Amino acid sequence: MSNIVVIGAGVGGLTAAVRLAEAGHSVTVFERSGQVGGKLAVYERDGFRFDTGPSLLTLPQVFTEAQPDLVPLDPVVRHVFADGTVLDSSSVHAEFLDRIAAALGPEAARDWDRFWHRARRVWDASWRSVLRKPVTPASLAGLTWRVGDLAAIAPGRSLRALGRQYLRDPRLRTMLDRYATYTGADPRRAPAALAAVPYAELAFGGFYVPGGLGTLATTLESRCSAAGVRIVRAEVRRITAEGGRVTGVRLGSGEFVPADAVVSNVDALTVYRDLLPTPRRLAGLTDRSLGGFVLLLGVRGETPELAHHTVFFPSHYDGEFDDIFGSASRRARPAGDPTVFVTRAADPAVHPAGCEAWFVLINAPRHGTDWRAVDWRRPGLADGYADHVLDVLARRGLDVRDRLVFRETRTPYDLAEATAAPGGAIYGTAGGLMRPVNHGPVEGLHLVGGSVHPGGGLPMVTLSAQMVADRIGPA
Repeated sequence: MSNIVVIGAGVGGLTAAVRLAEAGHSVTVFERSGQVGGKLAVYERDGFRFDTGPSLLTLPQVFTEAQPDLVPLDPVVRHVFADGTVLDSSSVHAEFLDRIAAALGPEAARDWDRFWHRARRVWDASWRSVLRKPVTPASLAGLTWRVGDLAAIAPGRSLRALGRQYLRDPRLRTMLDRYATYTGADPRRAPAALAAVPYAELAFGGFYVPGGLGTLATTLESRCSAAGVRIVRAEVRRITAEGGRVTGVRLGSGEFVPADAVVSNVDALTVYRDLLPTPRRLAGLTDRSLGGFVLLLGVRGETPELAHHTVFFPSHYDGEFDDIFGSASRRARPAGDPTVFVTRAADPAVHPAGCEAWFVLINAPRHGTDWRAVDWRRPGLADGYADHVLDVLARRGLDVRDRLVFRETRTPYDLAEATAAPGGAIYGTAGGLMRPVNHGPVEGLHLVGGSVHPGGGLPMVTLSAQMVADRIGPA
């Protein structure tokens, strides 16, 4: 039996812990906060319950450890464009084409169908060769033999360029651009291979979990307990190593905990910069990843014009990314005309009768003091920007200001403090497609979570944990 330490009780850490314990290892999870789940967090107030992290579950076949009850969403997302056009996405391709034709015209539907066949090729190549396999020099070299896969993935091209190739309607291009933000990236720089993201969401469906997605963390915690995993509230300050091999971890209390292997569910930037015995630089890490500004709204009454997920687009999408990421001549700043993403579950378990619980997400610059970041601690900034977001919603036809029971804000700084995500990066500091590998620079150190291969989001985080557990193997 090997002694394995897992740092962080996020979804990646808990999934790895379950698999390793069931494979016969002795597993201890150290979590610095008072709750499990990491970014998959829950906030409750006055009978309202909010998922403050992921709000959509995709690729349900991946979640073998949690096995949640699922409610399929139709539409998966409602898109409201700046000109007032409304387009509901569907996981049934033929139905979605009909909806596109009705909202945008038959030519737009034919364009999306052509793009869809290309996106399927990208997905098939990614699923077969990348997403379920650890990245190694040998595996990357093996990809070069699949000429068709390389042609589909289009290395060197951006998602924006791929959209311009296939989609003539600017509203469809805007809809496609949004999927780059699923990885924390700017669509003008994000790789064309991210076309796999909308394919996965729509081909396999989008789902809600009754009671909220936060129940997944509770389920994983129960699985850990049943498998004999110990979850300890303590902060890990250092990963220790000797002779090029991991020896254990040093806690904030000073206690040394020996381990035969360490699995880190901490952002890769933090691992390499702060936890290793000798700090190291890691190619591929970037500080150009999105943060998120969040409003938690208790709302009186019902809002039938909202789907479970509704996104309100601005008239000038590029202006939002210019604001968020900054440029050589201008500091990053909160977007003046942002995209507003509203999640509102029609689940009586998450709100009092006659009310709704709204989770409102705005793409935002990460927290920091350099020119590509915003100091979200600045007095009055969060409340002032919350006022602005509500005004933006009102201008787009959804004025909720006189229906509020309460409102609360969560900034990138708050996420950084709660989850140790550098700068409050939602999807990990790596951003984009290529992430650091799942094994560390010393033998016996393994990395899981959204900042490493294969990427951010619940399915990818779960796949990273499954790959690491398989790599470690049975006791």
